[in-house]
This record gives sequence, C-alpha cells and structure tokens, in this order.
Amino acid sequence: MTKDNPREKIEFLNFDTQKNSEKPTNYSPLRAKIHSVIFEANTPMGKLFDVVLLIMIFTSVIVLMLDTVPHLNLRYHHVFVVFEWIVTVFFTLEYILRIYCVYKPVKYMTSFFGIIDVLATCPMYINLFIPGVNSLMVLRIFRLLRIFRIFKLDAFLSQANFLIFALRDSLRKISIFLFFVLLSVTVFGSVLYIVEHDINDGFRSIPNSIYWAIVTITTVGYGDIAPITPFGKIIAAFIMIVGYSIIAVPTGIVTSSLINTGKKKNPTKCCINCATESHDINANYCHQCGHTLNQEVD
Repeated sequence: MTKDNPREKIEFLNFDTQKNSEKPTNYSPLRAKIHSVIFEANTPMGKLFDVVLLIMIFTSVIVLMLDTVPHLNLRYHHVFVVFEWIVTVFFTLEYILRIYCVYKPVKYMTSFFGIIDVLATCPMYINLFIPGVNSLMVLRIFRLLRIFRIFKLDAFLSQANFLIFALRDSLRKISIFLFFVLLSVTVFGSVLYIVEHDINDGFRSIPNSIYWAIVTITTVGYGDIAPITPFGKIIAAFIMIVGYSIIAVPTGIVTSSLINTGKKKNPTKCCINCATESHDINANYCHQCGHTLNQEVD
C-alpha cells in the first residue's frame, strides 16, 4: 500500500473493519429476503411494502387529526381507537422484522430511523398506562421521509443528503458565528437598557432589552418593544443595518460548504449489517461499519 493512494487506504481499512462484521452463521435466506423488502426500494416487493407503509402513515395521521375535532370525536372515537390499534400492531410487527433482518439490531435501533420507528410505535402502548400521550402519534409523519426512495426520487434525496453533509461540515463555523451574535445582542441589549430604562417600561430589565435586540438584529421586528429616545433610536437603526449583514453570513458559510461537498450518494443502498443508508454510488463497503454492501444469499 502506497502513501499517495487514498483508494488503497480506504480498501485496506474496509477490509480490516470487515473482519468484525462477518455475516452471522444463522443468517438465513429468509432474513435476506425480508431485508430486501423492508429496507430496499429497488425491488417491486420493496416498493409495494413502502407504498403500503406510507398509506398507513398518512391514514393514521389523518385519523389522529380528525380525532381532535370535537363533534367527530364524540361520534367516531371508538372507531378511531380501533384503527389506531390496527396501525400500531402493523408498525410493531414492521419494527420487529426490521430488527430481525439486520446483522446488528442495536445499530439499527440506535440509528435515526430506528429511533423514529420507536417514537411512531410506542405512544399507544404508553397511553395504556399514561392517558393523554396518544397525540404523540403524529410523530409518524417523520416516516414520510421514506417517500423519496419509494417514488425513485433518488436525485431529491441525494440533494437532501448533500445539504446535510454541507451543514455538518459548516457546523463549527456557524456555532462560532452564533456565539458572536449572542455576544452582540447581549452588548446591544445592555446599552439600550442603560439608555432607555429610566423612561421606557419596555426596557425595564436587561433580559427584556436583550429580547428586543434579538428581535431587531434578526429583522423580525415584532414591535412590542421600541426605543423612544433619540439616542436609543440611533442605536436601533445601527442594529437593524447590522442585522442585514448578519443574515448573509450563515448563507455564505453553508454555500461554501455546498461547493466543497461533492460526493454523490445512493439513498437506496442500505447496509445489511448496521442499516446505514446513503452510500457512494460505486461503494462496495459500508462507510459506517466497513461491511460489504453486496448482499449474498446462501
């Protein structure tokens, strides 16, 4: 392996990591088939399953919304409850199958979609012991993120991932910028407190003044608090001008990261070992755990 060949380094690391991600000896063709149906959207059965899943999600969210309408709740509450239990059982079985068909269930259970699946399934069970939490079932709407894979909107999801990678890359710069903004509104708010608090009830405390500075510097401008002294108005005008400049900074940071982030991903290529999605189009190994992406069925 040469020092100047990054591809060789990647292949070597993947090969080394793969030793710890071998296929379990009890991994049957049935589990591989279930994985292809539940996790992949490139097969007819996979697409059909995801479409059925989306219909269940849409319907359950609509039913939940209708159940909050008083006159519908009085007439059809029992029907809504029965349907919610049907949907909950469906999601429970789906979640169990997802855990069953991956190599490492804990990896999936702690992943983003794994957590969303739990949040979408558990409210009805919790409601048996703590009444009133069934409104949390609206969290099922997050599962609609899978719609991009179902209708072959790979380009859209790839661009969404592209944006996520860029935001992740610019997180540190944006954090520093937000700290600067927080420092600025604290200073501006304190100055306005000194200038206005004797004659303006809106600036009767520094926290109130900082709240005004945040509203002003972000150009929201609620208008519930406003300076009335000439010097206060001059400072406010300066903060408003600064606010326009501040809005452009995060945009420039993210734009720069977007330019520097250029890898294309395949949102439908899912690792059978750790359930990580969105791999390089030509990737042979998972970028998360190093397991091979070529799912062979014995």
